[in-house]
Formats: sequence, structure tokens, C-alpha cells
Amino acid sequence: MHDFFIAMILKYKYTVPPQGHPIPALVLPEEMHLYSERNTISMFYKEEEKNDPEFAKKLASLADLYVNDAFGTAHRAHASTEGVAKYLKPSVAGFLMQKELDYLVGAVSNPKRPLAAIVGGSKVSSKIGVIESLLEKVDILLLGGGMIFTFYKAQGHSVGSSPVEEDKRDLATSLLEKAKFKGVSLMLPSDVVIADKFAADANSKIVPASGIPDGWMGLDIRPDSIKAFGEALDTTKTVIWNGPMGVFEFDKFAAGTEAIAKKLADLSGKGVKTTSWSSCP
Repeated sequence: MHDFFIAMILKYKYTVPPQGHPIPALVLPEEMHLYSERNTISMFYKEEEKNDPEFAKKLASLADLYVNDAFGTAHRAHASTEGVAKYLKPSVAGFLMQKELDYLVGAVSNPKRPLAAIVGGSKVSSKIGVIESLLEKVDILLLGGGMIFTFYKAQGHSVGSSPVEEDKRDLATSLLEKAKFKGVSLMLPSDVVIADKFAADANSKIVPASGIPDGWMGLDIRPDSIKAFGEALDTTKTVIWNGPMGVFEFDKFAAGTEAIAKKLADLSGKGVKTTSWSSCP
């Protein structure tokens, strides 16, 4: 299920050359390495996610201009995305970026209604802007992924060891209230697959999303939620999707994400306009 891409600067020894180390004028194909999307430059350098200015300068020293064509990571304030753009001129968006932006803007600016949005991912904090913006535009908002447990905790439910951003509980409550005020049908999963550890071989079972026992964590949405989400999507004319419904990297917890993908493919075949874009987390 993993997509693959060329890591930022090809070969580890050339990524950030030490002082005095010659920067190669030509990089040969055999010097290029492919990494899975989870195995990025941040694995090697902690300065990447910290958006360290000095690290960004070193990256910038390897090039004459900067083209960002990775729509799914453009929102990250990392050294290789936001930081390096300060030190390379011109810094521009690529053709694929422009194509994806045009398509997405077209989907939400004057959509056929009802318009639904599906938002997943692990953290409420990384999706605040997306959710708040969508609440101004959509008729239906479906939430999945690890972020849902912050919403459930804010409502006083038991979430076991599921990830919760304690400092975002009030925000979660305000988003629920805003959806109600705007007349947006905001849906949270009703049941989840829980696990006794974060691992591919974890023991698992299905429970109500609002009643996860201690020592267990929610890692995917499951039957009742998938059915309810599907029925809601059946009423739509336009659907946009961002973020997984569960920990799809583990096969045991990928069913929710796969079900949504299949549903959108089915709807697309029936004339519903569907758009998806990736961002992590």
C-alpha cells in the first residue's frame, strides 16, 4: 500500500555535506535511493521537523532553485518544505501541485450538493485549519483516524490508551458546537477496532467507539461506522477526502481506509465528483 518517492537529496552522504566537502555537479542514477513515504529525511535529521534554519540553509546550498510538487506534504513547516524556500529564489509550486490545487478548489468552490468531506489522521492539531474551513463549506463531515478519540474524551467517554491531545479537548468541543450551529452533519465513528498494543500482530476486537477499555487503543473504524459513513456518502454529489481512517500501515487495521476508498470509487462510477489528497499525519 505504500507509495514510493525519491528522498530529498538522493544519497545520504550528499544530503548535507560537511564544511569543505564538494557538492556533486552530477548525480548518477545509481546514486539515487528510493525510500517509502514513512522513511523520509526526518529519519536521519532531527533538524528537519524542527525547521532548523541552519539545516534549511545547508539543504538550500545544494540547489539553485526550489520546486515543491508534493501537495501532500506542502502544509508541513519543515526544513525541506517551508525552511528551504526562504533561502532559494525562485521557490515555486510545480505543475502537479497546481493541478491538484485547481482540482480541489474546483471541488469546493462551486460544488454539486450535498457536499461531504471525510477527514482522518492522528491529530486534531494537524487538521484544525482543514476542519474549520470545511465547516464553512460542507453539508456532511465524517471524521476518522486517531483524532476522533480527542473528540470522545472531550465528551467524557472512555478511550482507553487511544491517542488524545489533552490540550485540544476544548477545541474539539467547539468544533462540534460549530458544526451544529452551521447545520453541518458531523459524524464520528460508532465502533472501532481496538488493539492491546501498537503493532501489526496485536490482539484486536471490535467495541463501541465511546467505550474503549483501559489498556486498549483504537486503531481503525469498523462495520457499523463503515455502513453509516457509506449511507451518508450515498446522499452526496461531491466528496472530498483527506487522511486515513485507521493505522492502514498494518493490514489488520486497514479495512476502514480501504472501505472508504472503495466507496469513493463506486460513487465516482455513478457520477459523484470525488477528490482525495494525502497528508500526514
